[in-house]
Order: sequence, then C-alpha cells, then structure tokens
Amino acid sequence: MSRTSTAARPPAGTVLVLHGGQSVSTTPTSPVQLSVLRMVPVAQAVRRAVSPGGIGVRRPRFGVRGWNGPYASPVGDVRNWLDAITGPVVLIGHSMGARAALRAAGHPRVVAVAGLAPWLPPGEPVAQLAGRAVLLAHGDRDTVTSPAETWAFADLAREVTEVTTVSVAGGDHAMLRHARGWHRLAADFAAAAFSLRGVPPRPAPPP
Repeated sequence: MSRTSTAARPPAGTVLVLHGGQSVSTTPTSPVQLSVLRMVPVAQAVRRAVSPGGIGVRRPRFGVRGWNGPYASPVGDVRNWLDAITGPVVLIGHSMGARAALRAAGHPRVVAVAGLAPWLPPGEPVAQLAGRAVLLAHGDRDTVTSPAETWAFADLAREVTEVTTVSVAGGDHAMLRHARGWHRLAADFAAAAFSLRGVPPRPAPPP
C-alpha cells in the first residue's frame, strides 16, 4: 500500500510585505522597530485575502535600516529573497520598502508590485516595471514622503505598463489614519494579482 506524502506543498504563489526604513543607516533592523511593526496588520489583511488560494505571505526584514545612497541596501535583500522563491510573487512595500519593491520588480518571479506611501525621489527607474501590474497609493496628508513625486513616477511608469493610482484622502505616512482602507487596498491588489477576485474599482488619478 502506498503512502500519501505528508510534506507541505509549496505555495501557489507568494506575497512579500516589505517594511520601511531610513534614508541612511547601517544599523541592523529589529523586529520591534515601528516601521516593521507597521506592516503586521497589512500582512494579516493580505493573508486573509489570499490564503484560500494557497498563496503564502511573508514579512521579511531588511538587513539594515537604511537605503544608503548608491548601495540601495534593501534592493539586494529583495532580490536574494526572490531568488529563493518558486512561483509567482507579488511585492507590497511601504515607504522605503516600496522603493525597494519597485526597483526589484524586474525579477522574473514578480508579477505585480504595490507601493504604499512610497518614497520615490526623482530619477527612479521605471523600465523594470514592464509587464507588471502596479499600484501606487499615497495619502494626501503625508509629510514624510511626497505624493507629488509618486504621481510623477506613475506618469513615467505608464509609458511601460498599466498603473493604478489611489489618493487616500486624509491619509498620513504611517497609514494610521484610515488604516482599514490601506489594508484593504493591499489585500484587494494581491488577491486580484492572483486572480482570486475581481480587480477593485479604480479611482481617478489625482490632478
């Protein structure tokens, strides 16, 4: 009589939820820093949305807290994680994590990428986004990263792919105001990327 394998099946896909950080810092990240904890409810909302489809959700930590200029420290982390994953991947990042996600989106595993209150200074590349679904959401009361720079990046990215933009009225950088709305945006985007539900309605882009 043959035995049925009890080994866990690999997930049908993976969502990586990426935390924010600082402009410059080589201090190792900590599980209790606010930028890391901020993504816990986001990952939980995404998990509820995609787990029925056999999609795994991971919330890894960057090696160091900072972007660190030309080193773009978190981008290497993301690419290493992607190299170790099989199957399609959706990237969801906040602030610096969003910048890293968008930079790494050219990896062949990536099918979609979302930036929540992203940090996107002028000069960020967009060619790597070709063929990926992209969501950019920014609160209009964010005083840490620039909504205007996000919308400018979106305009450039639309030259190579389809981009959904959402302006969160009253939204702040920490995503504490209208938190459930932020979580729903991330969850709906991930679910739609894996064809688990219809694409959510698309608000008109901000002026």
